Amino acid sequence: MAILVTGGAGYIGSHMVHELSDAGQPVVVLDNLSTGFRFLLPASVPVVVGNTGDQDLVAKTIADHRVDAIIHFAASVVVPESISDPLGYYRNNTLNTALLLQAAIAGGVRQFIFSSTAAVYGNPASVPVRENAATNPISPYGTSKLMSEIILRDAARAQGLRFVVLRYFNVAGADPKGRTGQSTPQATHLIKVAVETVLGKRETMSVFGTDYPTPDGTCIRDYIHVSDLARAHSAALAYLRRGGDSATFNCGYGHGHSVMEVLEAVRRVSGRNFPVGFTDRRPGDPAALVADVSRIQSVLDWRPIYDDLGTIVTHALAWERRLAAKQSAR
Repeated sequence: MAILVTGGAGYIGSHMVHELSDAGQPVVVLDNLSTGFRFLLPASVPVVVGNTGDQDLVAKTIADHRVDAIIHFAASVVVPESISDPLGYYRNNTLNTALLLQAAIAGGVRQFIFSSTAAVYGNPASVPVRENAATNPISPYGTSKLMSEIILRDAARAQGLRFVVLRYFNVAGADPKGRTGQSTPQATHLIKVAVETVLGKRETMSVFGTDYPTPDGTCIRDYIHVSDLARAHSAALAYLRRGGDSATFNCGYGHGHSVMEVLEAVRRVSGRNFPVGFTDRRPGDPAALVADVSRIQSVLDWRPIYDDLGTIVTHALAWERRLAAKQSAR
């Protein structure tokens, strides 16, 4: 039996594939390669090129590889883009998730892990935010993910599927072994953008908003190392395989850093200064998002290993240098 990882050639998905492969678990990837890359994956892992909304392809993949569990990462993830293209986000994130679920249930899959987001909370009334907090997304991206959660819950109740929803806070860093990392051109992740600017890949970077109700006026986020996040998925899968009930968990560290604190960490780790501009707030950005992680730590067999901003930045910078060397060698 194999685990199907959708979006497995992308940033988080590729870390998941390495996590599973390192543990000796059979895995197959489904990815349309629009933002993913085959070179991020172990050569031994089969890759099916296509979309999660292609039900015939999904059904064939499940049957051919005897898939019994799905970890679903494939999605569009840029908040400002979702505001300008909401229908594209509802199609790719919500509709395709529904189609994937339909094919999965028909194919006998009974365990499903869904990649969700803290954006479902919108501007939470209090932080750290718990899983039972009100969901009030302020971007089509967050809404598309919340709608997918609801579809998953309803389908699971009707069909006997068991699932785990993992609501990510801000994912950052790269594989400590240097095998994979964030590789999408023009990515919008803060730490990715900052280390690209340090290395001269960007002339400057922008800070969006310095008038938030936070100590230094910039947004505060809970940054989780991508490898810790992959381990959380493994813990969620083990939980389901032990017979655990369907559940939703926040994935973060339970403390936040402001944009200015992140930039200072990048300067400290790299030993370099870099140009930064300041501009207005972006639509869809809440002032602060920090996870309450008591549930995931009490229910799942998971504790973070890389809970340190300097470590996260160090791994991100090392990957960016490796990626630059790879690109210059072409």
